[in-house]
Amino acid sequence: MLETLFLYFIFMKKTIFITGANGFLGSRIVRLAIKKKYKVKGFVRKNSDLNNLKDLNIEICHGDLRDQSSILEHMRGSHVIFHVAADYRLWARKISEIYESNVFGTENILKVANKLGHERFIFTSSVATLGTSGNKPVDESSNADFSKMIGDYKKSKYIAEKIFFEYVRNKQIKGIVLNPSTPIGPGDIKPTPTGRIIFQTLTKSMPAFVETGLNFVHVDDVAEGHFLALEKGKIGQRYILGGENINLKDFLDSVSNFGGVPKVRYKINANFLYPLAYLNELYSIINKYRDPMLTVSSLKMSQEMMFFSSEKAKTQLGYRPRNINNAIKDAVIWMKKYFKLN
Repeated sequence: MLETLFLYFIFMKKTIFITGANGFLGSRIVRLAIKKKYKVKGFVRKNSDLNNLKDLNIEICHGDLRDQSSILEHMRGSHVIFHVAADYRLWARKISEIYESNVFGTENILKVANKLGHERFIFTSSVATLGTSGNKPVDESSNADFSKMIGDYKKSKYIAEKIFFEYVRNKQIKGIVLNPSTPIGPGDIKPTPTGRIIFQTLTKSMPAFVETGLNFVHVDDVAEGHFLALEKGKIGQRYILGGENINLKDFLDSVSNFGGVPKVRYKINANFLYPLAYLNELYSIINKYRDPMLTVSSLKMSQEMMFFSSEKAKTQLGYRPRNINNAIKDAVIWMKKYFKLN
């Protein structure tokens, strides 16, 4: 208890450097940091959409994770780093862009942090680095087999996490890794791949579903988990920040119920969709203004049950995610309002 209070007062009113501050998760962390009386430096790319940061009292720092000099310029004077930025795409015309941001970008910020010195470095990774185990929830002791990982997003996060832990082992940073599951809720303006599922359900444009399951969590619970890790987390450890394990069909039914739209009733075998996925990707390569609605990687992932356990975070950090129905309700209400859906 005394250690927690000590850390609480150490970090209060200090400056947090947050990468990806305008993003879905990053912006919710920014809001919580302001509420907790931190001074915030939000690191974003030039010409980024700043709607999520509108009217918030923070210092906007324009830069690029691929440019060490821009990181060095803005990180000076910060006490804590929350590296939240990531290129979260399941498909890209230029695959190298995903690695440039997620791997080389992470390495750049680690180099700068090591040079300047910081009290804590929190790296927002992903449960993607942990692998899957059928219907059995996976915990932090698991490590994915890189050769069997699906998609470049997962592979890039896996590599970035390995680099991060190497810096921790060499005592170059005092770092903690957080592995969020599948966040939903307010602020998903892009939207993320999961947000698109909600959007398609609300707009009645999802004709069928596949048999799979995921761990969904309220984005604000993940944000709170970052500060719990800052206050109580152990250096060199990683913590899963998840919510509840749910079958996709049950999730879609809840979205439909809260959204007041018909349920998605037809189930389809994912194997039958691969030709359509390949055609979607091919068309998107030809038409550079359109991203595919269905990708090969997303289909492959849908054939795995992505269930996870947050018991370690609950026990060691006091992490308490809310009931998933509240998260789904908040996500639906926000999305209907933001995208003006009837």
